[in-house]
Amino acid sequence: MKTIIQTNDAPAPIGPYNQAVKFGNTLYTSGQIALNPISGELILDNIELETEQVMQNLKAVLAAADMNFENIVKTSIFLSDMGNFAQVNAIYGKYFNEATAPARETVQVACLPKNVNVEISCIAIK
Repeated sequence: MKTIIQTNDAPAPIGPYNQAVKFGNTLYTSGQIALNPISGELILDNIELETEQVMQNLKAVLAAADMNFENIVKTSIFLSDMGNFAQVNAIYGKYFNEATAPARETVQVACLPKNVNVEISCIAIK
């Protein structure tokens, strides 16, 4: 059975999609960008702050599904510039135990929504 996950603690969708969909014990999140869920403003001051906001948005979506970062089995990171990889990886790494970190792919793309620098999605299982 498909369950839609929605929280006001993460940015509202800006198109025909949901923040996350839970199917059975598996959660599929939509990509999160650095939109502040309260102000609606993009956090683009620097790549570290931008990545931190993305991770906080993911944390809120996970919490709405009664999950956390330990439940994540796979992440996808999309970067507008692979030159930002080290900074994004450093912030991302603070959210995971290295021994149990999820599988991951990181790709550079030509453009991301709202011209952000990073977008992250995940799959989590409880």
